[in-house]
Order: sequence, then structure tokens, then C-alpha cells
Amino acid sequence: MSDRRNFFKVLGGIGAGTALLGRRSEGRPQAPSVPSPVEPMETVRFGLVGLGARGGAHLRQLLLLEGVEIKALCDTDAPTAREHADYCEAQGVARPEEYSNGDSDYLRLLERDDLDAVVLSTPWKWHTPMAVDTMLSGKHAFVEVPAALTLDDCWALVETQERTGRHCMMMENVCYGREELMVLNMCRQGLFGELTHGEGAYIHDLREQMKDVERGTGHWRTPYHERRTGNLYPTHGLGPIAQYMNINRGDRFDYLTSMSSKALGRALYAREHFPPEHARNQARYVAGDMSTTLIQTARGRSIMVQWDTTTPRPYTRLNLIQGTSGMFGGYPHRIAIEGRGDTHEWQDLETYRAEFEHPLWARVGEEARRAGGHGGMDFVMLWRMVYCLRHGLELDQDVYDAAAWSSISPLSEASVVHRSRPVDVPDFTRGAWRGREPLAVVS
Repeated sequence: MSDRRNFFKVLGGIGAGTALLGRRSEGRPQAPSVPSPVEPMETVRFGLVGLGARGGAHLRQLLLLEGVEIKALCDTDAPTAREHADYCEAQGVARPEEYSNGDSDYLRLLERDDLDAVVLSTPWKWHTPMAVDTMLSGKHAFVEVPAALTLDDCWALVETQERTGRHCMMMENVCYGREELMVLNMCRQGLFGELTHGEGAYIHDLREQMKDVERGTGHWRTPYHERRTGNLYPTHGLGPIAQYMNINRGDRFDYLTSMSSKALGRALYAREHFPPEHARNQARYVAGDMSTTLIQTARGRSIMVQWDTTTPRPYTRLNLIQGTSGMFGGYPHRIAIEGRGDTHEWQDLETYRAEFEHPLWARVGEEARRAGGHGGMDFVMLWRMVYCLRHGLELDQDVYDAAAWSSISPLSEASVVHRSRPVDVPDFTRGAWRGREPLAVVS
């Protein structure tokens, strides 16, 4: 297999975003008649690419699951790969083979014929090319968020999945949070009436990551603030709302408009924590401190999505859903349901727990709490991925979700640089959203 790194160009920068205005999906080829894979497998054989904080956590939790084998590990840092292979041995399982010979050594891993699926936990620019290569090698691709940085990336994922029939799932772990699953159950049971509006966010003070200068997450994330604006990381807040609203399964994102505040916080932080001559003080930060995007769906619903990883503010994902009969809001959790109390006053969410706890959380929640990982949501996500593969079931998130949710980033950038003009969201399903079944409340 040849090195295909240069085949997919990551279109960074404001200039790339401006080309997205008016971009539609009508010119894309229609989806071929390729059934999604449903063959059950007794044991899921995994390879993992990227073993930093995120990938290492995935490895540790996968080793807790029944029916999983870890066959291969890849990281550009050889000591990191070796450390995690050592960990596998210490858990009493066979030592996985290590791949650490440069950026493209993951391609050697993909040549193996004893892998069913590959978990990709690498810097953003690698997500699409690695996922595409994984599917082309005949393996299922599980990729960290966001799955794509550009519209071309989104289409590459969709068209490769349709051509190969391999799963491509963006691992949006927040969709498996306890409250998010409970609210999904509430939506499916009609507690909120007809849904009209949602709000999601990723507001998280991550300025400390700017101190990752040589390696670490901030080493590669911080430069994105220098060359892009809009919402650089939309899916944590958006994913659950999209599932509540049946996006790509009865509704879809139609168009959006976006606005960003001034970009001040990163430069201020650099001045306070780095010497004047440091590269962090020479940079020009263009990503607005707060990004706000409004999305209109084809069925007339509205969604607000916010992103801010720069200002001193407590963490929140908002996670608000409104319907004709009531609403739920997160951070802090609150609920108001018509007919179950005075809707002028917040009601106690815990009084709804026994009735609406999601069956999946009821099934594995205790184990998830012990395993950890963002309150257990990471474990539930991995448990569910493995369960679906072992039983030949469709995944809860598919390639159309990966593309639609990720596309909000480049589309928001395009809107921002054109004075918040509306931008169409491509229909990555090419009309199939109208007949697809909503995501079920699974047990």
C-alpha cells in the first residue's frame, strides 16, 4: 500500500473557508447500493493508531470488554507505543505489535489481515485520511472528533464508506452520557411534545494547553487558532441535539449562519505566560473567543451551537432541548414539563430518573462509573461499539452523522468571514434522510 498522505489536503485558513459558500450536494454521485456490514463477529480484533491521553484511555477500557483482542498499536513516539504494549502484557493478554516508524507507519498496520477495526485518536489533520485508508483496507474505522475539517473531507468519508461498505463512526462520546441518553429516551417517549429548538455547546477553558509547545494536545491544536475562525470543535454539544431531533433520520441540517467575537483571550494569555520573544507571542490569533452558530433544519427546527475554549468560564455543554410540552436544560440540569407541575418553576430532574433512565445506562452504567472516562460515557460508547460489531447491528452513529456534524466547523467559518451570511449544509444522505428510521432507544 502506498503512502497516500498527500492525496487528501487539509484545507486550513480563512481563504479555504470562503470557497464553501453556496456549496451544495446535488452534484455528488448518488449512493451506490452497498449494504452496511451486518456480519456478526465473536471476537473484535482492534488496532489503535494514536496513543496519547485519548488513545491510551481507549486502550485501557477496551481491555475491560469481553470479546476484544488488541492486535496492533501505532504511535509516532516509539516509547509511547512500547509503554502501551507493556500495559497489555501486564493485563495478561498477548503483546500487540508496535508500529512507530514515522507518520505513515499506520499504513503498515492497515496491511494486516488479522484486524477487524481500527480506532484513530490522532491530531485532527489525520482523521479523514486515516479513516479513508482504514476503510479502503477493509476494516471498520472509528475516528475521534471531529471526523473531518473540510467539506471535501466529509464527502471523502461518505463516498469511501458507501464504496467499501465498512463502518465509519465518529466517536462522539457525549452522546453516551447518562443525562444525554436519558433525555434521548424522554424525546422518544414524547415527553417534550414536538421538538422545536435545541442548544449545545463546548465551553471549556483550555488556555493551559498553550503551554504544550513541543508535544501534547496544545502543540497541534493551538495553531488552528492562528489560521481558522468559526466553530473549530462543534460536535460535543451538537451530537446529542442532532440525535434528539432525528437529524439524518427524518430531518436534516438545512442552512446555518454564524458569528464570532473578537479574538483576544489567547494573545492575553500568551503575554501573561510566555516571554515577549516566544512564538506564542509572535502568533496572530484569529479564532474568535466565542463562536455562535444558528442552524435551521429542513423540518423548521432551530439549533444554537457555541464554542469557546479561550475565556475564563466554567465548563458547560448547555444540552438544551425544547418542545411544545416542555424542556430540559443542562449545566445545571433542570426540567419543566407541562402537566407535571408549574412550568414557571424548575422541576426536580431526579423525580424523572426511574421512569426515563435509558436502558443502556441501566444495563452498564455501574460498570461505566467504575471504569471512568468522562463520567462513564467513554466506557458506554466503547461497550456499545463492540456490542454492535459482535451482534452484527448498525452503529448508533454512522458516516452521515460524522459528515453532517463535522461540516458545521468549515461552514461556520465560511459564514463568519462573509458577515454571517447563510450557508447551505450539504445533504450527505442525498435525500435518504426522509425515509430512514430514527435512532432507537436500545437496551
